[in-house]
Amino acid sequence: MRVVGGKAKGRRLRGTISPGARPTTGRVRAAIFNIIRPELFEGGRVLDLYAGSGSLGIESLSRGAAWADFVEQNRRQCEVIRGNLLNAGFDTQARVHCAEVEKYLTALTGPYRLVLMDPPYKFLELGDFLESLAGVDGLVEDDGTVVVGHSRHLELQSDYGSLHLFSHRRYGDNVVEFFRKGVS
Repeated sequence: MRVVGGKAKGRRLRGTISPGARPTTGRVRAAIFNIIRPELFEGGRVLDLYAGSGSLGIESLSRGAAWADFVEQNRRQCEVIRGNLLNAGFDTQARVHCAEVEKYLTALTGPYRLVLMDPPYKFLELGDFLESLAGVDGLVEDDGTVVVGHSRHLELQSDYGSLHLFSHRRYGDNVVEFFRKGVS
């Protein structure tokens, strides 16, 4: 797996080592960052939830984000993310939080311009989680973007609190949905 664009383009990233985990493919990462133009997050803060290998957050740093926080529950995966950050040259622009994402949301200090998340496909409470994410004051900037990857077998609503769907894409079994915070 490699960084697909920006300053660190081509740098190797170590993948997920957790059983059942699946990294976001380079094709899907490239598509995500073609849809969310760099000016939406350049110089801003990014949050990578269910970070796995950290590839989504690292991709955003490579493309101009100033800072990224990574939240991942698996301690071994947290070490993978730290190694990937070091290898890509972004270890001073990020922090890895080893914690259960659902319980850690309120401990994060926003606002984030971009929130990226690709939870395990078996996580079926994604809608409830998005409602919780939308309800945390100051976590996502007004006009901020939340990108959610999930299985095509899970259907999400078009609105969760202040988050409103603006794009829906399918790549094989992967679905990526883009929400904006603010007025629908």
